[in-house]
Amino acid sequence: MKTYILLIGFMLSAFVPTTFAQKKDAKDNTVTLYITRHGKTILNTMDRVQGWADTPLTPAGIEVAEYLGKGLKSDGIIFKAAYSSDLGRARQTARIVLDTKGQNEMMITEVPQMRETCFGSYEGEFNPRMWNDAALRLGYKSYTELMADLEKDPTLMKKMVDAFAALETLGIGEPYDAVKARGQKAIREIAEKQAKNGGGNVLMVGHGMSIGIFLSDLDSYGKKPNAGHMGNAAVCKVTYKDGKFTLESFGDMSYVEKGKAK
Repeated sequence: MKTYILLIGFMLSAFVPTTFAQKKDAKDNTVTLYITRHGKTILNTMDRVQGWADTPLTPAGIEVAEYLGKGLKSDGIIFKAAYSSDLGRARQTARIVLDTKGQNEMMITEVPQMRETCFGSYEGEFNPRMWNDAALRLGYKSYTELMADLEKDPTLMKKMVDAFAALETLGIGEPYDAVKARGQKAIREIAEKQAKNGGGNVLMVGHGMSIGIFLSDLDSYGKKPNAGHMGNAAVCKVTYKDGKFTLESFGDMSYVEKGKAK
């Protein structure tokens, strides 16, 4: 009898760890990225070019970041990690969002690769000047004509960004493919790291034009973002599982609207 009991005990001790291991392996490690544009800044308000140039959030910019935090909180979204561009407006937005939703102690990791596109000598210039120059280079009469076509043909974005880089005079403007390469590398590294840590929600705060470029062909199933303007504090939701990205939403202002209604 004693031998029999010992044998049963041995079998159970061998079986239990295996069962737990199987459960652990089966755990869903899906990563959900909430990729967000920063709040409104001084240069945004003045309608001036703001790439690597940086200005702080205006009172309205702080308010919209707070609305975003409240909206995310109302949906019960808890972040496992937070990242931002190393530019102040993105870092400031990320801090406000986390503090507003009650995650005050969460650290923010700054990622230079998440920066906005560099516009070289156009930095700080009025937006219509840069856009008109690019439109003329591409054979349009004005930037309004270019924008009308961009709404119908998102592939024009690459030509437009490349025109900015070709026309600026400092020699530091970034072409489209360079922006896309650095941003997609950063997104993949962040997603893979979080997947290894068990998945979960991740906040990423960046910039309007570069986010659109990063997400242009990131979706593993061919889904592309629209070319429309991305509002301040808009959210692009991307899921990552088994090495594949899925674009769930682009430029979503519903979290801001929920927060505003609180």
